[in-house]
Amino acid sequence: MAENIVWHDHKITRAERSVNKNQKPCLLWFTGLSGSGKSTIANALDVALHKRGYHTFLLDGDNVRHGLCEDLGFSDEDRVENIRRIGEVSKLFADAGLIVLSAFISPFTSDRRLVRKLFPAGEFIEVFMDTPLATCEERDPKGLYHKARAGEIKHFTGIDSPYEAPSHPEVSLDTSSMSVDDCIEALITYLLQRELITRKD
Repeated sequence: MAENIVWHDHKITRAERSVNKNQKPCLLWFTGLSGSGKSTIANALDVALHKRGYHTFLLDGDNVRHGLCEDLGFSDEDRVENIRRIGEVSKLFADAGLIVLSAFISPFTSDRRLVRKLFPAGEFIEVFMDTPLATCEERDPKGLYHKARAGEIKHFTGIDSPYEAPSHPEVSLDTSSMSVDDCIEALITYLLQRELITRKD
């Protein structure tokens, strides 16, 4: 860390910001293999919460690599740094009182644990897209599995780079058997039960 840097406390707290928005800040961290449905479900939840009047922001893996993380590759070291940056950005959005949705493969348990530690208890919600590799590979929406199997892409998660599945995620979703609506209902129910949002008629 650079020298001569002092932390400045804000006069408006994250709690005060969230009260104005009638919600509690939190981070829903969507993790899973490529093609498991992370971005699809995160986007659908973003829309569902927005329609209900909640204040959200969605961070997507590919989009972030066009700017904030454009200097990073896909080595294990770069993946770690990628997740570290996203965790810090997510915390800033949560400090603004927002419900943050982050959709990243984030294959390593240690990295997800580091992000969890940035948040107060109960505000980090690990959403494991527990969709089987065979289904993800069959979908192959970006053609990446085909390239990885052909040796055109190295360090591809699930093929020649490991994915460490969460052992105790807050929510597990399998899009091979659950529809988008099923997934959104499960997530909304979780948020209501944890009183992170309130029911709006």
